[in-house]
Amino acid sequence: MFDAAELGQRVTKSDFKKRELDLRARLLVLQYRTLEFARFPVIIDFAGVDGAGKGSTINMLNKWMDPRWVRSIGYHAPTQEERARPRFWRYWRDLPQKGRIGLYLSGRYSRPLLGRVYGGSDELEFDQRLAEIIRFENALVDDGALILKFWMHLSQEHQKARLDELSADPLQSYQVSDGDWRNHKNYEGFIAAAEQIITRTNRGGAPWNIVEGVDPNYRHLRVGEIIAAELSRHLDAQERKAALAGSAESPRVAEPPAADPTTVFDSLDLSQTVARRDYKKKVREYQAQLGDLGRKAFDKGVSTVLVFEGPDASGKGGAIRRTIWSLDARTSRVHQFAAPTDEERAHHYLWRFWRKMPAAGFVSVFDRSWYGRVLVERAEGFASEDEWRRAYNEINDFENQIVDRGILLLKFWLHISEEEQLKRFKKREKSPYKHWKLTDEDWRNREQWDAYELYGHDVVQYTSTQKAPWILVEGNNKLHARLKVIKTVMDHLGERVGGA
Repeated sequence: MFDAAELGQRVTKSDFKKRELDLRARLLVLQYRTLEFARFPVIIDFAGVDGAGKGSTINMLNKWMDPRWVRSIGYHAPTQEERARPRFWRYWRDLPQKGRIGLYLSGRYSRPLLGRVYGGSDELEFDQRLAEIIRFENALVDDGALILKFWMHLSQEHQKARLDELSADPLQSYQVSDGDWRNHKNYEGFIAAAEQIITRTNRGGAPWNIVEGVDPNYRHLRVGEIIAAELSRHLDAQERKAALAGSAESPRVAEPPAADPTTVFDSLDLSQTVARRDYKKKVREYQAQLGDLGRKAFDKGVSTVLVFEGPDASGKGGAIRRTIWSLDARTSRVHQFAAPTDEERAHHYLWRFWRKMPAAGFVSVFDRSWYGRVLVERAEGFASEDEWRRAYNEINDFENQIVDRGILLLKFWLHISEEEQLKRFKKREKSPYKHWKLTDEDWRNREQWDAYELYGHDVVQYTSTQKAPWILVEGNNKLHARLKVIKTVMDHLGERVGGA
């Protein structure tokens, strides 16, 4: 696979200067077009053998382009904060905004590569890590991102010569570590693992480019010219797509549901109630136990994610307040989500939720969540059919990563009847401290009750998995709903930390 990158290709200094002027002008024009268009991010990854010039090529790209709109990030072994979260948390956190460029060194391929070479992962685990990367890249590409990946290559002989050269120079010897020499001794293992990586993950939307790294002039020009060609192609395609979408644009409305659809919510017994006296006794008991479990979870580093969805006025806020009442306010966070901000719209829709994943021992509560893509965005036409349909798989993958990291994930759907919602809306209108909760949007959403109920049914059908099942809560009686939520959290957390 790498023979074509061991041909000794070189570019003379005079030729480099001529080609550099043209390339730099092209890159700047394309960069500003991308920034102005602001419809997709550019993600450029650099991997390869030690000494092949990854860092110097990144520096050259920053010189050629406007560095204000370029972010360069190099990764090291995960920190304690990063280890407490799903593996891809730091990669999602560091994604560039649409219109901007990210240059990444020792990124998502580095850990699987090192694990494979030094025996930390077997063939199955290695393949699973690569499958995770593919799903991550697919989600970004489907959202319009341009992903380019460069493997900077040197033969074993040239690598040794390069490391010797750097080591002998007092001004550059700091660039060579004991790890670099250890990797050199394992050169064949690195090349074998790299071949597997490139073969498995070289896909149309996120291609690999193998670049010979012996001559810096050749290397810099080759990388820059590939970026210019691919960015130009991607810009043209995305601009055509935007123009077609604009010319055919018409008001999007929710597709009408089937007449009288039967949903999973029809099986709920919404008549369940709890006497206020019993509620007061049990809620104090449950909250005390949950408070003790929360302290144990913090001591053991067990993180929790609670998700709350359901119709407007279904009691999500009340259930959340009673649940976190006894938890340490220093270790619990409630995140409320409405329409995305400008910064959030400039990223993949999951970006804002990845950023809120809890640290070790902390609790993150999501009042509305990533399910907005397949609920309100589907209903209001903010997401195309292709976008909300593929979101089910993206969400399942997201939640699998949360659970696989050892985080307790509980998803609650609080449901009420259409009649109960109307009753609560009217009560809010008259309440001096609740009327602010009722908006014109709530009334508008109510007109689409059947559609939202059908979309909720689809959510449960497609995303209630073994690892992350939905917990349906009968919400017509608020006291019953609150007790069920608190006890469910208490029971699951108790299983994780050994009981109250």
